[in-house]
Amino acid sequence: MKRYIYLLLLIFFTSEIKAHTSHYEGLMKINMEVFRNGKLIGYSNYFFSYQNDKLTVKNYTQFKVKLLETTIFSISSEAIEEYKDNKLVSFKSITFQNRKEKYVKLNYDKEKQKFFINGSSYKGFVETDAIVGNWWNHKILKAKKQISPISGSVKEQVVKYIGPENINLYGKNYRTDHFKLISKNKDLPKNKKLNFDIWIDKENNFILKVAYSRMGKWEYRLKNFE
Repeated sequence: MKRYIYLLLLIFFTSEIKAHTSHYEGLMKINMEVFRNGKLIGYSNYFFSYQNDKLTVKNYTQFKVKLLETTIFSISSEAIEEYKDNKLVSFKSITFQNRKEKYVKLNYDKEKQKFFINGSSYKGFVETDAIVGNWWNHKILKAKKQISPISGSVKEQVVKYIGPENINLYGKNYRTDHFKLISKNKDLPKNKKLNFDIWIDKENNFILKVAYSRMGKWEYRLKNFE
């Protein structure tokens, strides 16, 4: 029965994802808050703009982890991704992680029909079935490869359907579908592996919450959208 439900969900997501950017038409912003061990430490906010057949998404992410008033881990990041006719054509980001600069410059190569990535961790081509790992886009649950929005590294991934689940965020109850996203390569070092729990709102397919464990328990929670 569980496998049957999983297949139905795959069919549903396939049909929705074909026009995944048009699904967000009219959306102006998504505000997410970042928590570590239950404490609010920052934000990750997305802003959407539209012009004819183009969609531009800007992201600003900032958070700090402190121990005894000393910052032990921090992220400050800005990114912009552009879509044309519902297809990704470019992505750029600059991130300061513990004051160390990381970057990604991605462009669609029409001749090769692939993405070319110039990143701080990877330089080269990747097939267009890969997706930038941002939490506004539910297409991430369908992709076979994920591109790091911080460094440009590419990892193969596997997504498993856990089941329906009711969750409460900011005093509101949601009916969600719970998924598990992990690295396909089990030989990767633990700190390099993808290992996320993701909850999708059944009403509008927004990613409501992302949770993972790495130097503590982390959560990205969708606070509001317009």
